[in-house]
Amino acid sequence: MSVYDSYEHLLIDKVEDGILTITMHNPGRLNAAHAGMHRELARIWKDIDDDEDVNVVILKGSEGAFSAGGDLDLVKDMSENFDVLTRVWKEARDLVYNVINCSKLVVSAMEGPAVGAGLAAGLLADVSIAAKDARIIDGHTRLGVVAGDHAAIVWPLLCGMAKAKYHLLLCEQVTGEEAERMGLVSLAVDQADVQKEALRVARKLNSGSKTALRWTKYSLNNWLRMAGPTFDTSLALEFLGFNGPDVREGRASLVEKRRPQFGAPAQTR
Repeated sequence: MSVYDSYEHLLIDKVEDGILTITMHNPGRLNAAHAGMHRELARIWKDIDDDEDVNVVILKGSEGAFSAGGDLDLVKDMSENFDVLTRVWKEARDLVYNVINCSKLVVSAMEGPAVGAGLAAGLLADVSIAAKDARIIDGHTRLGVVAGDHAAIVWPLLCGMAKAKYHLLLCEQVTGEEAERMGLVSLAVDQADVQKEALRVARKLNSGSKTALRWTKYSLNNWLRMAGPTFDTSLALEFLGFNGPDVREGRASLVEKRRPQFGAPAQTR
């Protein structure tokens, strides 16, 4: 029995020797990360790290979408149940650190919407490949919480503070083509070529020196480890926001497909 047999919401397939695919799968919901998928996205990286038969992982979504972000039912549970809130906080923390610390190489293949927890893993991948018409958006401030899952550490490093603030504060969408130009993703290709290009990159990585590639990754990811306190602060403030009124209005506005009407700002001292 494989350790991957326990995964229900991530489809795990061995493409060829050394290469594994992880497919986020939530049919009819654009692969939104509900409670089960969020939990699995947090722990899969440790299992991959321990798997001696895997050198490279391709992360993708099913049915032509990457991931539409956090499931709104989960958001509601987090805003109403402290036990759920603390469990998801730990998962969100582990997701980011487990991707960073996974010694195996990760390639993301992003099509359609790329939001939330899926986007966190997608942008933290060692090589990120997006369709030119992919729709990348952090989404947190539109919901009424801090951009905390990953954005505070990786967006400024990839595309600079000015662009990071613009897109995170205003919750402005970025196409895959724009993301490549900004340095937010490694490559942007035609939608029809995303999976083929991801496999080409994975095969090239798979044929390389394991120690050279893994230790290069480890060294480069020290930039992200050094930003750990920034990430921890942003994540703590994000989850503090789930206890406030803005997230309830943000969620309601998304369900009702209207602009949010946030109230007066809270004291920030």
